Amino acid sequence: MNAYEHLSQDPVIAKLIAHHGKIRNKPSHEEPYVALCEAVIYQQLHAKAAAAIFGRVVAQVGGGRGFPKPKRIADASDETLRAAGLSRNKAAALRDVAAHALDGRLPTLDACKALNDDALVERLTDIRGIGRWTVEMLLIFDLGRPDVLPVDDLGVRRGFQLAYHKRQMPTPKALAEFGRRWAPRRTLAALYLWRAADANA
Repeated sequence: MNAYEHLSQDPVIAKLIAHHGKIRNKPSHEEPYVALCEAVIYQQLHAKAAAAIFGRVVAQVGGGRGFPKPKRIADASDETLRAAGLSRNKAAALRDVAAHALDGRLPTLDACKALNDDALVERLTDIRGIGRWTVEMLLIFDLGRPDVLPVDDLGVRRGFQLAYHKRQMPTPKALAEFGRRWAPRRTLAALYLWRAADANA
């Protein structure tokens, strides 16, 4: 049974699949250093605004040759990072990601592939500014893990509310409990809930 057939056992998800077609996750397989820095920059910002800041960091700190290497972030002044549009907290978070990369505490992409989801959450949330949600985004969109349900994500919760015609968004705990029926394909279920939220935005 493939992922779509498995999820179609839930009639609501089956309707989303029928309406939106087959959604395929295409993981980026970037090194975690870049993926986490990008996630920090995008936190709590509209995608267009975050993309502009990301571009300025590349141009002003990285010299326009891709995202800055860890040492360039570590060596950049507060003024330089703030001039690129980063808040004080985000600048500090990028520095901590860079510090973890420089001293070997941040696992490489290959090392991440050898660790399970829970081990990665535990290891990466030691970094300033990196919470469970950020690691879950890495698991889904960078590593392509198939069974991640980001229950704290407002888009996923809103999509559930709309798709299941609930008066209120579910609590993270309630969504986690309900979502057990989608295992081991909870990532794909989350993609459909995001799509449901976007369609009703």
